[in-house]
Amino acid sequence: MAHPGWLCLLQGSLLLLATARQSRGPPACPLPAKQSELNSFLWTIKRDPPSYFFGTIHVPYTRVWDFIPENSKKAFQQSHIVYFELDLTDPYTISALTSCQLLPQGENLQDVLPRDIYRRLKRHLEYVKLMMPSWMTPDQRGKGLYADYLFNAIAGNWERKRPVWVMLMVNSLTEVDIKSRGVPVLDLYLAQEAERLRKQTGAVEKVEEQCHPLNGLNFSQVVFALNQTLLQQESLRAGSFQIPYTTEDLIKHYNCGDLSSIIFSHDTSQVPNFINATLPAHERMTAQEIDRYFRQELIYKRNQRMGRRVKDLLEEYPDKSFFFAFGAGHFMGNNTVIDVLRREGYEVEHTPAGQAINNATDPPPRIRIINGYITVEPQPRGHGRSSHAHTDTGSAHQLSHSLFLLLLTLTLQTTRLH
Repeated sequence: MAHPGWLCLLQGSLLLLATARQSRGPPACPLPAKQSELNSFLWTIKRDPPSYFFGTIHVPYTRVWDFIPENSKKAFQQSHIVYFELDLTDPYTISALTSCQLLPQGENLQDVLPRDIYRRLKRHLEYVKLMMPSWMTPDQRGKGLYADYLFNAIAGNWERKRPVWVMLMVNSLTEVDIKSRGVPVLDLYLAQEAERLRKQTGAVEKVEEQCHPLNGLNFSQVVFALNQTLLQQESLRAGSFQIPYTTEDLIKHYNCGDLSSIIFSHDTSQVPNFINATLPAHERMTAQEIDRYFRQELIYKRNQRMGRRVKDLLEEYPDKSFFFAFGAGHFMGNNTVIDVLRREGYEVEHTPAGQAINNATDPPPRIRIINGYITVEPQPRGHGRSSHAHTDTGSAHQLSHSLFLLLLTLTLQTTRLH
């Protein structure tokens, strides 16, 4: 999300940084009349009962929900257990993510960044804060979501954040992204639905496993990345830079059936690409090093880890139907989560829209003989393998549920990691 899931973007030249003023975006594709004409990001893991992979993107669910085929929704509804990249309904997710983003105790950005970059960053954030009231929609104001509150929720503690997280924050502070705040991203909406349906949920990753690779860049690479991000934003503000692909493009490709691994691997690493033909040779080399590092750490290594954990779950609970909702980029290109499962001998097939979904049945009852008497007991639906799995979040969580979901939505869209 970057997901929770929250780690996703392209490995090429796509930058999801546009504002509504600077890019009108592609025309929306029409909703097909037939289910069979819809795009499908559903894969079936062939076993009895079947389990499923479903590819998400980290955008407001309302932008894509009508284009998701009914058989994908049915697979979700019928599955016994739903797993995400991260546990999106556990308040620990937010607290751990917040801690991971912070500089060591006693340090501030002003202390660690070159003076010029710090001043430009501060100036850009002042510009965003000034513009944000005009970016807000009437619907957001009607929900009580105001510019000052939103700015502080996203950027209020920016001077204590590590530079790499400030870079991601700056990328997300655009008009188009601000207008979408307050609506759960697709991953989070599915987590809310799973909770509402009292499904068992869990996570294949810990926050630290998504977060620490971002903190693994060396200082010179981070400064380079932040400088490039600020240059892009400054050019956008001046009207001298037009980015070729936007969040609107990502939504269109997801809705309209383009299974391009390029677009969805970008949405999976969450990190903008800095490789640019106009860069001097030494800077281009730095950009390539960053690209290789993120591709390895945020996509390939995570795919291996996620695939192994999916395999362990399937083996430990052979009578359960799982629904694994991960960023779509984890199923595209080379060395995917699907590839990991196939190498382990599992048969995984893409499931087109309109194809029938087999019903997932409850496991057969357990027959026991106690003191000569036969008793029939239903199999327990719960499992206790993962410390993240849960069916009841408890009253303390419910008290802060609404605020937590809003904050998590803000965080997921700020970092786009999932």
